[in-house]
Amino acid sequence: MLIYALTIFASAFLLFLVQPILAKQILPWFGGSAAVWTTCLMFFQLVLLLGYAYADWTIRFLRPRPQVILHVALIVFSLVSLPIIAGSDWKPDGDEDPTWLILGLLTATIGLPYFLLSTTGPLLQAWFARSYPRTRNVYRLFALSNGASLVALVAYPFVVEPYVTTHEQSVGWSMTYALFAALCATSAFFSLRPPAGSPVIPAGTLVDDGPAPRAMDYLLWMTLAAMGSFMLIAVTNHITHDIASVPFLWILPLTLYLLSFVLCFEGRNWYQRKIFFGPLLVIVAAMAWALHADGGVMDIKEAIPLFATGLFVMCMFFHGELAALKPAPRHLTGYYLMISLGGAVGGLLIGFVAPKFFNTYYEFGIGLIFTALLAAHLVRRLLPLVPVMALVAAGFTGFHVYSYVDMLAKDARVMSRNFYGTLRVKDFGDETSATGTRRLMHGVIMHGEQFLSPERRMLPTTYYGPDSGIGRIINIKRAAAGGMRVGVVGLGTGTLAVYGRKGDSYRFYEINPQVIDVARTEFTYLGETPATVETLLGDARLTMEREPAQHYDVLAIDAFSSDSIPTHLVTHQAMGIYLKNIKADGVIAFHVTNRFLNLAPVVKRIADESGLHTVLISDDPDEASDFAKTDWVLVSRSAAVLADKRITDAAEPIGEIPGLRLWTDSFNNLFKILK
Repeated sequence: MLIYALTIFASAFLLFLVQPILAKQILPWFGGSAAVWTTCLMFFQLVLLLGYAYADWTIRFLRPRPQVILHVALIVFSLVSLPIIAGSDWKPDGDEDPTWLILGLLTATIGLPYFLLSTTGPLLQAWFARSYPRTRNVYRLFALSNGASLVALVAYPFVVEPYVTTHEQSVGWSMTYALFAALCATSAFFSLRPPAGSPVIPAGTLVDDGPAPRAMDYLLWMTLAAMGSFMLIAVTNHITHDIASVPFLWILPLTLYLLSFVLCFEGRNWYQRKIFFGPLLVIVAAMAWALHADGGVMDIKEAIPLFATGLFVMCMFFHGELAALKPAPRHLTGYYLMISLGGAVGGLLIGFVAPKFFNTYYEFGIGLIFTALLAAHLVRRLLPLVPVMALVAAGFTGFHVYSYVDMLAKDARVMSRNFYGTLRVKDFGDETSATGTRRLMHGVIMHGEQFLSPERRMLPTTYYGPDSGIGRIINIKRAAAGGMRVGVVGLGTGTLAVYGRKGDSYRFYEINPQVIDVARTEFTYLGETPATVETLLGDARLTMEREPAQHYDVLAIDAFSSDSIPTHLVTHQAMGIYLKNIKADGVIAFHVTNRFLNLAPVVKRIADESGLHTVLISDDPDEASDFAKTDWVLVSRSAAVLADKRITDAAEPIGEIPGLRLWTDSFNNLFKILK
């Protein structure tokens, strides 16, 4: 059994690890646009499904020896793909749709290895069941597979990424894949030689000690798997967007999701319906209530434990019921195919369908209602009171979900959603009040606000006050030059346009089309500034790389306020692109205000490598001010520009982080810069 266990562990570990490795390779080439991420997600989901379908097909229609010959031949052929390093020939030349190019790149680089890794779990479990026909613990190998995925999940951000470059990661992964190939081939040949003492089983058959699954069984397998995947993503979106934008917080729900698979399939009755059913109904109702408790702003110390516990209990229910319904080993490949299909359906519903039909994250509440209804369905044959309790919980949940939706829509001028998340515009006060403002929110992050009164409408606010780093350098450059050229990465509400004068040019780079629409229709900064304004849709780094040098006086990089840091915008290679687009005495201003990440030393390390001068300006106005606390790092080739008294009076030293390595397109380490 050991050879099967080692092979399955290696395959699941490699399968989980390869996705971030390849994503980091191609991100600087294709940018962070929705087309890039959706194409990658679509590719990996599709190939995973194809792998499970292949396993089911070979077990159903091929005899053992042809199964082994075909699979080993594919494994040997897949070694030609190593190492998994994307060739520069795949780098895009212009603004063409990247979809087919990315699909081609991924297919050529990782297609066959990823496909074969996907087949390993169900295929080897079927071989194991054939070799050890009297075993009762074949499904424990599925628990082992999820345990390996859990190890990879924790290892990548904390062990691999902080110390190993992308190129080294690819080489290391490829060497491990070669070891996996040897293990898999060995397992394949072992499957043709049953251990001594085993009963003789006719070729091509598995011991069948249970009835054949019905169509309803297949549907229920898929539904339970889909609900687990659906609620994983829904809870993750809720806690990372609406509760706390904290780096690495997404790891917690995924860890609990994988852990529930391990416990439910491990074989020691960790899940028992009579123990989990009551807490499930209580926690579902509690989460529905918490959605709108305290105006939807629940304390993080209460919210995170509640929603994390809720997700774990729900996943134990989904996966425990799924494990209880597992078929005889003869049908396990079809069972795993339905689990894979369900996982894909759950992910696609939230990743592709929900953004098309919902203007915010309604699916979390909908998922809670469906969880209660599914529980009622599964226990309908028990005591009459039990399903009634589930239906009452579903009704209570539905009421509070409706209250949550009503709360979100109330007083909101705009609510919109797409692949990049949700946007919400809301007024606080009115135009008759000097303090009345209109705010743009992305989850819990404010991306700008504007005074409502006509007299104050074109005054700077929040992170862009005259005493902030960006305010100071724009005013200095404005006094020294005629018409200024200013580039801004990250539009928000377009607040920086308030500094524009006639003859100035302000160019805003924005990746989210809905942000551009909101900035033009709900805020007046872009429309009322006397400067010429241009908005460019797309990844800022790629756009600047492809367009002629822009000769900016000031280039503001304002894209680092949330936990989802676009790391490809703060690397040594990115700095080279920025330098190409500023004048000889131009200034690059990095907005590094962040509650959780200390980005200033990263920028300084990159600047030092390029022989540039840096200054940190921290502005901490009093609470009565119209401005927020900010940190800006100013970078320039010219020491004289940063020696201006208005800069030096506010300048602060940039603290060093011992052992901080240079961030490049092949290396970054968010864990190292956690505050």
